[in-house]
Amino acid sequence: MEKRVALELRGRNPSQVKELNLDNCRSTNVVGLTDEYTNLEILSLNNVGLTTLKGFPTLPKLRKLELSDNRISNGLNFLSGCKKLTHLNFSGNKIKDLETLKPLEEFKNLKNLDLFNNDVTNIEDYRNKVFALHPALKYLDGLDKEDREAEDSDAEEEDEMNGNNDSEDDGSDVEEEEDDDEDDGDISLSAVYNENLEEESSDSSVYEGSEDDEEDDDSDEEIDADHKSKIDGGDADGEPEESTRGKKRKHEDDEEN
Repeated sequence: MEKRVALELRGRNPSQVKELNLDNCRSTNVVGLTDEYTNLEILSLNNVGLTTLKGFPTLPKLRKLELSDNRISNGLNFLSGCKKLTHLNFSGNKIKDLETLKPLEEFKNLKNLDLFNNDVTNIEDYRNKVFALHPALKYLDGLDKEDREAEDSDAEEEDEMNGNNDSEDDGSDVEEEEDDDEDDGDISLSAVYNENLEEESSDSSVYEGSEDDEEDDDSDEEIDADHKSKIDGGDADGEPEESTRGKKRKHEDDEEN
């Protein structure tokens, strides 16, 4: 059993373990389990070959204990360190009388007890006597006081156990949604910023383009003026070139005369 316990531990600290399955590991007594398993809630020791519960550790949070198909005939008092037990399965053991069950009176939270295939079930008026011995008991061998079958008692226990976890998950979902909202906000701000940059860029392009157009217009006007002056045959002062030549010839003729 010690090797199986070490294997199931998987390198974890014993206080981190909440569920432990040691079915079929073969041992006549409980070994390898210690009081260090302070948070253990579910323990299964089916078909191990146990003949005694001596040495059973104190497990303050244990609520479900499976001990079916062993050879236990007494010693239920060794479970006294497991005050929160709600489900106890002793089916297929060697319990013969009601006196052996008396230590279970200490378990005020015990709701489900299974003694199927034990000799004690052959006692006259067995069911009524066991219910009288344990007033808090709801189900005995899978049936309530009116012989009605248990309705998913295990599922109810699991729901109660996971109730707090659900609330924690809801909180984390809210946080995730908030994170998503923040991400969306960042994206929208960056988008707006980029839009502003694009608008500024386009405005500056338009402005620069207009200046360039004005310069082009001025140069075009200068070119047109030069071109016009050449066509008209004028000089820089705007006087026609032919009239200047005519004056020069006239002056030369006057000198000859």
